[in-house]
Amino acid sequence: MNTVTYQSLEFHKILNEVAAYAHTKRGSETILQLAPSYHRRQIESWLREVSEGVEMLTKSASIPIHSIEGVLEQLEQARKGQFIRAELLVAMHSFIDHVAKLKRYMNDKSFVAPTISTYVDSIEDLSQLDEELSRCLRHTAIDDYATKELARLRKAIADKRAVVKERASKIAKSPKYATYLQDQMVVEKGGHLAVPVKREYRSKVKGSIVDTSASGSTLFVEPKEVEALQEELSLLKMAEEREVEQILYYLTGLILEHERELSLAVEIMHQYDVIVAKAKYSMAIKGIPAAINEEYCIRIVEGRHPLLGESAVPLTVTLKDPDYALVITGPNTGGKTVTLKTVGLLTLMNQVGLHIPAQPGTELHLFQNVFVDIGDGQSITENLSTFSSRLRNIISVLEEANDHSLVLLDELGSGTDPSEGMGLATAILDKLYEKGAMLFATTHYNEMKEFAEQREGFINGSMEFDLHSLRPTYRLLIGETGNSQAFQIAIKLGMHPSIVEKAHEITYKEHGNYSVEEMTERMKKQVATNRYARSRLTSKPKPKQESAYQQGDNVTVKPSNEVGIIYKGPDENGDYIVQVKEEKRRYNHKRLKLHIKAEHLYPEDYDFDIIFKSTQYRKTKHDMNRKHVEGAKLEEDE
Repeated sequence: MNTVTYQSLEFHKILNEVAAYAHTKRGSETILQLAPSYHRRQIESWLREVSEGVEMLTKSASIPIHSIEGVLEQLEQARKGQFIRAELLVAMHSFIDHVAKLKRYMNDKSFVAPTISTYVDSIEDLSQLDEELSRCLRHTAIDDYATKELARLRKAIADKRAVVKERASKIAKSPKYATYLQDQMVVEKGGHLAVPVKREYRSKVKGSIVDTSASGSTLFVEPKEVEALQEELSLLKMAEEREVEQILYYLTGLILEHERELSLAVEIMHQYDVIVAKAKYSMAIKGIPAAINEEYCIRIVEGRHPLLGESAVPLTVTLKDPDYALVITGPNTGGKTVTLKTVGLLTLMNQVGLHIPAQPGTELHLFQNVFVDIGDGQSITENLSTFSSRLRNIISVLEEANDHSLVLLDELGSGTDPSEGMGLATAILDKLYEKGAMLFATTHYNEMKEFAEQREGFINGSMEFDLHSLRPTYRLLIGETGNSQAFQIAIKLGMHPSIVEKAHEITYKEHGNYSVEEMTERMKKQVATNRYARSRLTSKPKPKQESAYQQGDNVTVKPSNEVGIIYKGPDENGDYIVQVKEEKRRYNHKRLKLHIKAEHLYPEDYDFDIIFKSTQYRKTKHDMNRKHVEGAKLEEDE
């Protein structure tokens, strides 16, 4: 997938939303770097993991995911021969404790999460390491009883400190020094016990100055009588530091002995973090796992644009054999671009292993590439026009697209002379279809609608527009063609019908009736058509093609507007045999429009052989019905 696709569809916003649910920094980074897979089993495995994650969260919202930041760094530090500091060992101990909790949590989740619950099985037992860390650590420091020697040293330090404090307190409270001191108290400064001496009496108190007050009027002096004791205390503290360092090296060595197990535990914790983040996102968007196919079928059932949330109008669309290209028409701001983006985003989300906001029954083809041309794409630095910039992108698409590509084109051919733009748009769509790509394209060119009607493999769609409210409904109607509704809106707002009829004649080279009666009738027909189209969106697929036309029905063939008579049909593809000018031709039902029903033209027992069969065929049939005719047989003359 190329960067133009990601930027145009704003796919990074989806990943940012998912990443926000990650507990760890590394999990968030992994999600932000998700890329589509082209392997069906891999994607199905990812989607199954997310589904199981959703089931787990439904049963229990609290999953013991622990931060993994720093664990690998600590292992790297240990490999370099450096000991791990006590506060970091405490964090390591907390991680190991959460690994054990995660294993216990997953042990009873085999029913709701049969796949991902087994991932913890590969984590080896770390209980002995956990116990030793627990024994040696207290809060964020080494425990007094980590070793007998440390316990002895710390007791000796406490005893020596008490002696030093007692000696310093006697000096502070001695009447001998009362005149020379600011206060009769002992103050600790930089690990030394000192008394506050007035500056003018410095020579009266023997000892070392360890600090001075802010004003300089007070000197903090360590009395000479306690200096020797303080030195003994300092030696004990040095011995304590050496003992603590030895313990840290010992614990670091234990960590290194379990390096492989810890590294694996980090990876599994990270894996669960990503799965749970995806599952939380799925629950937030009410997502489902879309089925994956490799039969060039896109079936979206009430899919919503994932960045629009509940405000998104559900999209229902199916594109499959024999139709691989959909041309969407309709008014500006009617939802055409959102439709393209929805199809593209749902496809990308599916292939990175994310659930999508849609209803069950949704299935998506596995594509190797999604190509997009949406927006003006103008390059200021290269001083390119909108049209030139988009054309460069489309040329790239034409070069790279193949029969494993989904191509989304918005307002193809816009930005230049309308006639030339329409010609280019048609030729581009035709070429992309020849290359085997599945296509979704939006257009405002009427000629493109006619092209889609005639071209095999193409179907039309339109964005519904409510002429009563003069607002788009943002619903996609398949098999219908739309237009800008400019003339209808003009009439609705009060423009004189004669002006609009003149505009229609200039545009379409034919007379258009925009009288009040005609517009009222059109609106009624539109309401009926839209209601029918919406019912098709939610109706279940029928096991076989129902017949919309009966033998003898008079129909108009689009776009030539030739009149024909239904002879046979429909077949499994919805095709009818239609007799046009005494010639039998095959047309898909989408190209036919009922003109007059047969029951209004012919009596109930009418023999349609008179219309559809040759004189010789009817004579032979008549003779065979009367008597046996040697060697005679009826041959269909279709």
